[in-house]
Amino acid sequence: MKRNSRLSSTLHILVHMADAPDRALTSEQLAGFIHTNPVVVRRTIAGLRDAGIVTSSRGHGGGWQLGRAPDKISLAEISAALGETLLPFSTEPESPGCLVEQAVIAVLDDFRLEAERLLAERLGHITLADLTADFRRRYDLIGVSSHAV
Repeated sequence: MKRNSRLSSTLHILVHMADAPDRALTSEQLAGFIHTNPVVVRRTIAGLRDAGIVTSSRGHGGGWQLGRAPDKISLAEISAALGETLLPFSTEPESPGCLVEQAVIAVLDDFRLEAERLLAERLGHITLADLTADFRRRYDLIGVSSHAV
């Protein structure tokens, strides 16, 4: 799966965490799921810990776990904790004195704000449990009895 944002990578590892609720997963294990470095995983999900979406424990048997039940975690909350926009453009001025840029921003900013509001509203109705159930359904369709985490 090609990813263009931290959100898709983060959702990928969170589904693995939700699918293994009774055990902590290390940064190395999580990194393996998305083919990246464990440092990238730790940096990416640090904001999720601050938001109470995940918890971490140190030492033998330590790692990352969900901070609460997957049905209590919305995709909007995850996106907000990551602090990134889902839209491919920004209306932050690059040349604040440029009148052309001001005209472009004036047209696009209201649209951007409304689109972000609609995306957040829609993601607010989808939980990590919904995503995990869909994964589990797809996994069961291929007829394999267990998913090694």
